[in-house]
Amino acid sequence: MQQYSLQLRRYREGRAASAGQFFPLRGVQGAKLQLILFGPPGAGKGTQAKLLVEQRAYVQLSTGDMLRAARASGSELGKQVAAVMDKGGLVSDDIVNQLIDQRLIAHQGAPGFIFDGYPRTLAQAQALDNLLARHADAIDLVVQLVVEEPALVERVAKRHAAEGRADDEPAAFKVRLRHYFNETAPLIEFYRGQGKLVGVDGMADIDTVARGIAMAIEAKGTALGHRIPAPEGSPGPASPKKRRRK
Repeated sequence: MQQYSLQLRRYREGRAASAGQFFPLRGVQGAKLQLILFGPPGAGKGTQAKLLVEQRAYVQLSTGDMLRAARASGSELGKQVAAVMDKGGLVSDDIVNQLIDQRLIAHQGAPGFIFDGYPRTLAQAQALDNLLARHADAIDLVVQLVVEEPALVERVAKRHAAEGRADDEPAAFKVRLRHYFNETAPLIEFYRGQGKLVGVDGMADIDTVARGIAMAIEAKGTALGHRIPAPEGSPGPASPKKRRRK
């Protein structure tokens, strides 16, 4: 995991993602954006996804949420999901891709989609590329919340003490963190090779991280030849009050 600490140090030194690359653009109608949020447990990925949903009306595609909704729906696909989950198994990539396909069709008019928790393997990333290609679309931007492991472990330990979440127990969390980094390391290189990866300092406060993501989105809009507006109420260049995570 030392590579992630190195990425964070380079980011803070201004070499991983220079603020000069970004051009805030407001009030101009933009095109649909396909965005992947990468971040280990505790990095605040879910918080940032919710902000993008609230502020930009993006649709969050969380594999966990989709699987639970499918199971509760009673549909044929939902019955397949329930059969696997009830046995404690892992739902196949094919089923997950079918769920994603359904959401893409159901929300064709959405200004953007956030892939949260998927893909996690190189095979899943390649399958997602193929799925989006059938919709004449592609992943536009991959935002990696770059974190420092010791600080992240400390943050989650405090959350565990305050909220008592079982998966935040320090020993269990370190195992989850190790699995995350082992799984996603090939994906980081995959999307970096496509020129789609942008690093954002995930150890900053919520509003600073949100501004970093907003700048990356707006810069990507410029690179793609269209402008993606920063919504009203989104964090501006200066914010005197900073929200802290628990």
